[in-house]
Amino acid sequence: MTPFYETIRSLDGSRIKTDPQNATTGQVKALMGSISSGDIPTPGDIAILTSPAAAEVLAPMAQLAQAITARRFGKTIQMYAPLYISNHCSNSCVYCGFNVHNKINRRTSGREEILSEARLLRNKHISQLLLVSGECPSQVGVEMLEGIAGDLKGMFPSLSIEIYPLDTPDYQRLYGAGIDGLAIYQETYDQNIYSTVHPAGPKRDYQYRLGAPERGAAAGFRQIGIGSLLGLNDWRVESYYLAHHAAYLMKHHWKSQVSISFPRLRPAAGGYRPEFPVSDRELVQMICAFRLIFPDAGLVLSTREPAELRDHLIGLGITRMSAGSKTSPGGYLDKLDNNLDQQEAAADGQFNVFDDRPVEAVAASIRQKGYDTVWKDWDKGFER
Repeated sequence: MTPFYETIRSLDGSRIKTDPQNATTGQVKALMGSISSGDIPTPGDIAILTSPAAAEVLAPMAQLAQAITARRFGKTIQMYAPLYISNHCSNSCVYCGFNVHNKINRRTSGREEILSEARLLRNKHISQLLLVSGECPSQVGVEMLEGIAGDLKGMFPSLSIEIYPLDTPDYQRLYGAGIDGLAIYQETYDQNIYSTVHPAGPKRDYQYRLGAPERGAAAGFRQIGIGSLLGLNDWRVESYYLAHHAAYLMKHHWKSQVSISFPRLRPAAGGYRPEFPVSDRELVQMICAFRLIFPDAGLVLSTREPAELRDHLIGLGITRMSAGSKTSPGGYLDKLDNNLDQQEAAADGQFNVFDDRPVEAVAASIRQKGYDTVWKDWDKGFER
């Protein structure tokens, strides 16, 4: 099987930048009519749906995205929460609060602490947990993750990881330990920009990171999450590459469910300012475009976005949302209620959360919109 790295190298870079600019509203309406009739679009059609011309007909695009989402997923929103294990990192990503050069308070949670945080989240009905760490295998190695999975798999029907890329045998070890999902974002598919924003550290290896979703799917992970970090590059260009990546994974690794995230850069230690900021309206257009191209894909929105915008996006394509998120190890624990010293308990987060509502408030907003919150949609027994 030809790896996606070869596919992305074969794409015509000049067209990626010119096709959206040359699209007309007539093309957009014709494509929407075709999709409404049941025709299957190509990943390249994302250029038309993310074009300036499509922005002029965003309202009907949103209506079609809403109809497709309701038809494929019903009026439901899945809920999940991240649990940060460690903010140690060996990379120097210019946009990330965990940058090894940032003078932040760093720590790695112990197994008992992770269990305590997990129990707090479970008591809030969270059943889908995402384990997150920086890239520092000496702090959070595969063996430690296996142990954590063993501690948690009886509490959570679904455990996913968002860590550094691994080889297939290591992913197989984690899958065998009870972790069934992998989220790993390429940050930017533009290899030149990628080199600029990752000046040092193992993450600088563009090709190894790009191949991680393929290795994870080959290892057996049930869910594979991909995305671009919005703000590093022109969002229309990133959409084009991201759509081809999703289509590639769906075709070659059809046993895994592919989900797509839309993380916009948020303020973090280091003070990085995005060169290509993405407006709220552009984010909405991007989400609607992906729903029209990929009717069966899970579309994910995190607490990086403000509460009002997240509430408005319920039903317009988004199928999964995080809630009550903390982005630091030990962040869910009240330092007055545990044995951590104050310095440890004040570990810094990866970025500033925008929607800081508790889980219950987010769930209430979803219900007010007429949607049901889905806490669990998977059980290990389904595999038998």
